[in-house]
Amino acid sequence: MTVLNARYAAVSAVTSYKPIEKPLNFTETPSKELFGKNVFNNAVMKARLPKAVYKSVQRTIRNGDLLDATVADAVATAMKDWAIEKGATHYAHVFYPLTGATAQKHDSFLSPDGDGGAIAEFSGELLIQGEPDASSFPSGGLRATFEARGYTAWDVTSPAYILENPNGTTLCIPTAYCSWTGEALDKKTPLLRSMQALNKQAQRVLKLFGQENPGVVIPTAGAEQEYFLVDRNFFYSRPDLVVTGRTLFGAPMPKGQEAEANYFGVIPERVLAFMLEAEQELYKLGVPVKTRHNEVAPGQFEVAPVFENANVATDHQHLVMITLQRVAQKYGMACLMHEKPFAGVNGSGKHLNWSLGTSDANLLEPGDTPHENAQFLVFCAAVIRAVHLYSNLLRAAIAHAGNDHRLGANEAPPAIISIFLGEQLTDVFEQLEKGGAKSSKKPGTLKVGVDTLPTLPRHAGDRNRTSPFAFTGNKFEFRAVGSSQSIAGPLVILNTIVAESLDYMASELEAATGGDEKKLNAAVQKLIQKVIKEHKAVIFNGDNYAEAWHKEAAKRGLPNLKNTAEVMSEVGAKANADVLAKYKVLSRREFTSRNEIYTEKYVSDITTEAYSCLELAKTMILPAAYRYQGELAATSASLQAAGKKGDTRSLDKVSALVSELEDRIEALEGALENEPAGNVLKHAHYFCDTVFPATLAVRESSDALEELVADDLWPLPTYQEMLFIK
Repeated sequence: MTVLNARYAAVSAVTSYKPIEKPLNFTETPSKELFGKNVFNNAVMKARLPKAVYKSVQRTIRNGDLLDATVADAVATAMKDWAIEKGATHYAHVFYPLTGATAQKHDSFLSPDGDGGAIAEFSGELLIQGEPDASSFPSGGLRATFEARGYTAWDVTSPAYILENPNGTTLCIPTAYCSWTGEALDKKTPLLRSMQALNKQAQRVLKLFGQENPGVVIPTAGAEQEYFLVDRNFFYSRPDLVVTGRTLFGAPMPKGQEAEANYFGVIPERVLAFMLEAEQELYKLGVPVKTRHNEVAPGQFEVAPVFENANVATDHQHLVMITLQRVAQKYGMACLMHEKPFAGVNGSGKHLNWSLGTSDANLLEPGDTPHENAQFLVFCAAVIRAVHLYSNLLRAAIAHAGNDHRLGANEAPPAIISIFLGEQLTDVFEQLEKGGAKSSKKPGTLKVGVDTLPTLPRHAGDRNRTSPFAFTGNKFEFRAVGSSQSIAGPLVILNTIVAESLDYMASELEAATGGDEKKLNAAVQKLIQKVIKEHKAVIFNGDNYAEAWHKEAAKRGLPNLKNTAEVMSEVGAKANADVLAKYKVLSRREFTSRNEIYTEKYVSDITTEAYSCLELAKTMILPAAYRYQGELAATSASLQAAGKKGDTRSLDKVSALVSELEDRIEALEGALENEPAGNVLKHAHYFCDTVFPATLAVRESSDALEELVADDLWPLPTYQEMLFIK
């Protein structure tokens, strides 16, 4: 098939798209009846478990009590029967290794009965513990390749669920994953540890405020998911997208997002059909997705859930990514989760909304008079202190090759970690710093100027979309998280550093009051005054995109780690290792191993992109340029043979770019061949400073050729085609 036929056939296939399957009968079952249909949730457990077993499991889920292993057999039997009724033949322990992906080990319920038949079996022992091979997952030196034993452990706090497939269903059991030595090899184990640490320190603060039995303090999370959709005909015509998740080549479009017409625009019919089915599938799994809309860039969209327990929210976020990608295939599309699949076009993030509270109260709810809400001020000040002291850890939690393309690109927060508090809270803390807060700015009303429209309530402060860590009413929004990431890593760091800060606050207040409640208000005011004076440098309410802020941040001593190589050089600091070890979230060995794994992943990603770039440049782009160069040369020669002067300006431009591209291909090959010896951190800096720029140089020449070479010869679907043809 010629280039012309191959590329144009893709366009033709997209424009003549027909649904693969019949539309859903959305009137058949209301969404509220679908919600949680495939989840072994509280209602199912209450109906199927013996009362004593149910109460025991609930104590573990709600109060954090130690799991009573003696109830496991009863739970396993009930879970098996429920799953089989829903068509399940297998169960799978689901875990999140340090690859960043979701892993599953499937086992059948069936066992031979000795009489030529089979029986369905699932014991408490099988529910509680599985044993996947630990040698093939990254361990950062914690395990040698020949040491294969690893364990999955049932996470009773996150409900089991049924995953449907056209040919059957599977019972999926969320688990933690550790090595034979007990060291964490996953993202869930440290997340659960960090939640435990945060609860312990938050309880101390609440008891100072007279709450003897406040209930478990749980961090909550809700992660907005941005993503791109492209037709699968285009996707499979772009080897760079298939292999790396992003386009390594692509000239700018004549029209992109400049007109700002895409954001919150009308959702294309095909895309909306996909969204509706994806939402139904997520409802079945108990994922509380709430919002959907067009994002800033053409072909970009967002889905957002409501708040949940941070552990469950993390599991659900993995399910969101899996479901979006799976359902997109049914509608002939590919769902792209990369942070920057298209250069020069708005990138994708995963804004992580984080708060903490008990079953009765959100501890970051300021109320109508935050200046009088001493408990809120202590918790808020603790967050400010934590972010300032451990900004490098937070930066490391969102550092990887994909996010390097997005951060600081005037579409996402810069790499400088700062906090937006808004006018109301900034004013309160400034008053406290000066000696005492007497008032809070009040919310007002907004008159639109049209008599038929109602008067609208107006918040006491605006929002700031340029801030990496913004207070947004009763939560903080960590806007720098990348779209392809698990939210577990950022949550681990947030929970741990806030636990450390609450530990500090509680210790200071305990010492100052000596248990005398009458001394509490004065002690709180003095402590907050001290915290703000020492940590106000991290508070910034202005434009984080502005160059002036970068200069001001440097004066304030705020780090600006612009890429993953720089981050990994700083994150191993003793203070970072100490805080994670102190609260038993990550041992020093676990912390060191993760740094090595993430650095190796960065090098691997850049390496893959470089070799993919070379392959496409040599086998697709150069041949197309040669053909066009040949056509121009033949035309010029024909004109000269006819006695006419041939204009060679286009030929000269193309020839110069072809020569430049060949030189840059050779330079990239040389950069890859001359990789220096040394540790993984040295490799990371080499790939960041040498290989990555060489890859960009090849792209620059190729993109210039795309704007000159005849359209019928260009081999790759263009940005315009991929983003605008749905």
